[in-house]
Amino acid sequence: MKTLPVLDPLATGIDVGSEKLHVSIAGDEPVVFGTFTNEVYRLRDWLKAQGVTNLAMEATGVYWMYVYGVLEAAGLKVAVVNGRYVRSLPGRKTDMTDSQWLATLHAHGLLRGGFVPPAEIRRLQDYQRLRADHITGAASQVQKMQQALERMNIKFHDVISDLSGVSGLKVVRAIVEGEREPEALLALCDVQIQKKKRERVLESLHGLWASEHIFALSQALAVWEFYQKLLAQCDQQIETVLKELAGPPPSQGAQRDPDAVIKPSGKNAPQIEQLHQLLVRICGGKDATQLPGIADYLLLQLISETGVDLTCWQSEKHFKSWLGLAPGTRQSGKRKGSVKRQRNRAGRLFCAGARSLVLSVNKALGAFYRRLAARKGGLVAMKALAAKLAGLYYRVMRYGFAYAEQGVRAYELKYADNQRRLLAKLASQHGFKLLSIEAENLKAGLASPAPTSPM
Repeated sequence: MKTLPVLDPLATGIDVGSEKLHVSIAGDEPVVFGTFTNEVYRLRDWLKAQGVTNLAMEATGVYWMYVYGVLEAAGLKVAVVNGRYVRSLPGRKTDMTDSQWLATLHAHGLLRGGFVPPAEIRRLQDYQRLRADHITGAASQVQKMQQALERMNIKFHDVISDLSGVSGLKVVRAIVEGEREPEALLALCDVQIQKKKRERVLESLHGLWASEHIFALSQALAVWEFYQKLLAQCDQQIETVLKELAGPPPSQGAQRDPDAVIKPSGKNAPQIEQLHQLLVRICGGKDATQLPGIADYLLLQLISETGVDLTCWQSEKHFKSWLGLAPGTRQSGKRKGSVKRQRNRAGRLFCAGARSLVLSVNKALGAFYRRLAARKGGLVAMKALAAKLAGLYYRVMRYGFAYAEQGVRAYELKYADNQRRLLAKLASQHGFKLLSIEAENLKAGLASPAPTSPM
């Protein structure tokens, strides 16, 4: 029987826990280390003394991250593998045997490590994810403010578009400070609200001013304002990391055209000066915001998840599969089936970018979504649009692809041309010939019918 070759006789497996690290070299008897910092450093020195250069560990919660950081800084090659892909065998039920099994598989080259961003991108990722948590927390406090107003039958939040906007916050602060007169509260609103929604706002500000709900409103407002301070602090840290990643600014002649249009990034975008220029410098001059649906804030989030070097994925198909946007398939013999893929954080970000294109009237990608949604439904079309956007992002970031918007009309003409070629090919396969009605009419000397727009 042919045996599997040993690719690395010193391949090491580490079973990571919250209190102990079980380490096995080449499947031998494991050595146990603690998880305190000095123990992790001792593990690093021991591995280097043994001549180990290549090791694998399972991604267990957040416990693997500090070990990975120490070993990565020491120059060791660490593969972080998904525990679901390490097949369980009978009798392999302890941490000891787990580390031995990992080492054995890794020695034969049977493990493939997942994507882990570089250390500097992980710093940005930690700040960005913390900031996203604060945004979620602030949004929950807006809901609590709405709930407190609803309990008092104050419908102000139903009349205006956003309670956390400038006008909404002015009115809420005035209510907390004791103002009850609708006319006085209306005067705090924007001029356009006073002009277009005057009667509705005045009617909505009549309610039951219960002290317990006023207190709840004040508490929610205080927590929301506290979250805004935390967001500002996160923005400062993110700006520092971005400047370190971008390096020194370019010469005066190489700066970006000040007249170029920059897409708005939304109310939750970080308040960072020259954010766009920093992102372009980090990406080596490649501007992914030229793609529809991707603004500066979304690009910042994508960079914090994928980094700027996309050569980790062999092709855009591999990239889409990692994102969870490619259709999953399984095959056993002649039987084939589909497997539902879970989108990771980056995949969900591309879905968020795709949602902004759904109602666009002059974007080819918007027309693509509407055509597919009519046949397959909105969920399928949204995932397909996100996958298409991810493919364009991959080309820009890896090859410097320059995207040019062709518009809905160009997309419809191209789609109609593809349909004609497909029909001609299908007719040819069955021994038929596809004829154009317009050409036949001209041949017969008849007037051609009025042109119609392609479907």
